[in-house]
Amino acid sequence: MADPEHREEEEAPAVGDDEDTGAQVAPIVKLEEVAVSTGEENEDAILDLKSKLYRFDKDGNQWKERGAGTVKFLKHKVTGKVRLLMRQSKTLKICANHFIIPTMSVQEHAGNEKSCVWHARDFADGELKDELFCIRFPSIENCKSFMETFQEVAESQKQVDDQEASAAATLVEKLSVDDKAADAEKKDEEKSAEKTEKPASGETSKADADKKVEEPESTA
Repeated sequence: MADPEHREEEEAPAVGDDEDTGAQVAPIVKLEEVAVSTGEENEDAILDLKSKLYRFDKDGNQWKERGAGTVKFLKHKVTGKVRLLMRQSKTLKICANHFIIPTMSVQEHAGNEKSCVWHARDFADGELKDELFCIRFPSIENCKSFMETFQEVAESQKQVDDQEASAAATLVEKLSVDDKAADAEKKDEEKSAEKTEKPASGETSKADADKKVEEPESTA
């Protein structure tokens, strides 16, 4: 006797791979588009080059690779400040992130025209650290372009710093003037209050008048 379950399987119509059953399967999770902020939205890229970055490890007295990717000079659209930013090409992890200031300088790495070095106060790891960086480019031309742009940016930042210092001095001066005006106004208010409380000359208070009435006249 044939197995019932086997017979039912034989009698059931087979569904072909290409046959449309009309069934619709709704997605389990609906994914919404999320805007990702890079922190570079308010900046313009001055230079964008592929390179490999190293940092000098003082404890081990040797160069250690930070990553290979793209190095950029980014200029803020409002403040005019420029920072150097480098991310790893695959993970986009930040390798270097610091402002270029007037006192900074870059120079060719000894014996290698494709590399250059500089000191910086870097914030790539979430805290300010004094770092000595070395960056290597695929060509001598790219290295020269990087060094020239670096020096131009450093010199331009002196003007930005001067403008900020001037703006700060103007603000301090304005605050000083406002403070003096406030002090003068306060003194005027105090003087006005004193005049209101003090009786005018030639006038006597009611208490003094009552006192004179109660005092007996002196006898000869």
